Amino acid sequence: MKLGDLLSKIATVSVRGAADVKVTDVCSDSRKVGAGSLFVALPGTKAHGAAFIPEAIARGAVAVVSQNQALTGAAVSVQVADSRRALSELACAWFGRPSDALKVACVTGTNGKTTMAFLIQHICDSALMRCGLLGTVHYKIGDKILPATRTTPDAWEVQSLLAQMRDAGNKAAVMEVSSHAIVQQRVRGVEVDAAVFTNLTQDHLDYHGTMDAYFEAKAGFLLGLGDQRFKVGTAIVNADDRFGAQLLDRLAQNGVKTISFGFGSRSDFRASNCRTDFNSSTFQLDAEGRSWLVRLPLIGMFNISNALGALAAAFVMGVDLRTAVLSLASAPSVPGRMQAVPGKRAFKVFVDYAHTEDALRNTLRTLRDLQPRNLVTVFGCGGDRDATKRAPMGAAAEELSDWTILTSDNPRSEAPEKIIEDILGGMRRKTHEVVLDRKAAIERAIESAGPRDIILIAGKGHETVQEMAGKKDPFDDVAIAASVLENLPSDFGR
Repeated sequence: MKLGDLLSKIATVSVRGAADVKVTDVCSDSRKVGAGSLFVALPGTKAHGAAFIPEAIARGAVAVVSQNQALTGAAVSVQVADSRRALSELACAWFGRPSDALKVACVTGTNGKTTMAFLIQHICDSALMRCGLLGTVHYKIGDKILPATRTTPDAWEVQSLLAQMRDAGNKAAVMEVSSHAIVQQRVRGVEVDAAVFTNLTQDHLDYHGTMDAYFEAKAGFLLGLGDQRFKVGTAIVNADDRFGAQLLDRLAQNGVKTISFGFGSRSDFRASNCRTDFNSSTFQLDAEGRSWLVRLPLIGMFNISNALGALAAAFVMGVDLRTAVLSLASAPSVPGRMQAVPGKRAFKVFVDYAHTEDALRNTLRTLRDLQPRNLVTVFGCGGDRDATKRAPMGAAAEELSDWTILTSDNPRSEAPEKIIEDILGGMRRKTHEVVLDRKAAIERAIESAGPRDIILIAGKGHETVQEMAGKKDPFDDVAIAASVLENLPSDFGR
């Protein structure tokens, strides 16, 4: 593709050099630059991409896009006001705006994104609307499952994966959209049919600084539905969440089409008569002037809320509601989300990704409602992440558990002892112990269990590595718990 054709799709401040050169690809990582590449220098948290322009040129870049006004050395230098926006728009142009050819649902919010995205994909597939998935657990394109690099990939990869979905015959796509991705404009140019807001609770304040800034990132994404070029998007909002209620008002003021969901009588998609047990949930759905009995093989009120949002999104994407409701009876379990660890014992073990105070409280309340003899929680908090949530998570675990075992999550570069000290800042009673080694902590919880106990292993969910001191070692909560259960004496816990 000619550079001039690409530049016609973005807003430039200045262009120095001839724009009739051929571009072979677009890169924002100088290590991936080859002959004919267009290098886009992005601002970073540790270094600015402009520092790597000489390396990109040495590797064969024919042109450079940057916010820097004094670029030198490149055959063609393109100055833009916002290089992140430019990268997103270049990616859209390069891959032929793939989202225009797909029904697209995006899910954003602190908790519930992964489960809701899985449910939307399942509903669409059941309705013969073949649906791809981009999310925390994995990416799915056609029949291929790819490992996820992060919740929302970078702008180039987002457009590349959507193009692969289109070319593989997918008719729809569902994406988890993180607040980081919104701020960094990774999903700019994606034409969205349905954007779901799940909830907002404390997380990522190490990045956003304040809850207001965190909320504005999420709100800005949904408010942007009114500015799309081709699609009239619908915002689907959890009306039970206090930030969701604020968002509904702002969306209405800005003329954005909305659907609310929740347990309140005024919600457009409403759940009532809710029941949940160890294996499943049922509820009555009232929507679009009709009522249905919904059977869901997931437990907890928060998963009923996730199902409501998924049903509303699928409806906006064109799925018949009756078909959507029936499909939920065969919905898949989501790896690391309230996942029951197999084992024929008189006690239960669950693994969940809960890594915020709100998620931990919701998970523990659900398990508490199952009336265990003892509820034991094994958890820690991630290093190099929002430290202000540690003490509140400790308080939540202490309040809702009979016993808590504090352990390491992903300490990364932090000392595990310091992280646990922060968690202990929210704990007042002596109903806890510290076992730094996570495997030993899981063993301790299971080997101490008795009949009708429930053990929750929280924080890492589906993850298969543990990050510590610059290393990533294999670690899978589910596999470790299953192994411990399997190796117990046959009469243990019966």
